[in-house]
Amino acid sequence: MSEGEVFHEKQRLELCAIHALNNVLQERVFTKETADDLCKRLAPQCVVNPHRSVLGTGNYDVNVIIAALQSRDLAAVWWDKRRTVQSLCVSKVQGFILNVPSKVSLGIVSLPLRRRHWLAVRQVDGQYYNLDSKLKSPVCIGGEAELRTFLSEQLSQDVAEMLLVVGRDVEEDVSWLNSDDAAK
Repeated sequence: MSEGEVFHEKQRLELCAIHALNNVLQERVFTKETADDLCKRLAPQCVVNPHRSVLGTGNYDVNVIIAALQSRDLAAVWWDKRRTVQSLCVSKVQGFILNVPSKVSLGIVSLPLRRRHWLAVRQVDGQYYNLDSKLKSPVCIGGEAELRTFLSEQLSQDVAEMLLVVGRDVEEDVSWLNSDDAAK
């Protein structure tokens, strides 16, 4: 990948968790095989693994994302939506992985169903990008102010959740939270 180029994996099967991980890391690190191995380690005694689709098409849960990040000496911090995104110290956050509702479609027909979808947001060369694997290409969000607006809009959906991707030291000292808010 050349400087200025944004790494972006596109959606395949139900592998959005893998795509979100790779997109937030800005390189292809995880595959279906590595995610399946993580699932086996998380539930070694289970015939039907609770951390992925029984059909073997992906649909990995948050535990797989957390274990994958830990394997890279990173941490996933669950964002408490009762806080405002203004309390985020974005300079300490390497990226964001969101779990949002997503429409289901068969070809051009949109079904009245909603599923969950993982997507990544990350800063590259001073700009934040929406790296959703369902997009044809990365979408530039803009700077920090636009990022906060984007995250607020995403989190305003009732069932949306957000993980902060941070270094383990940042997780431990809670420096991902502005110092005024960390004291509360």
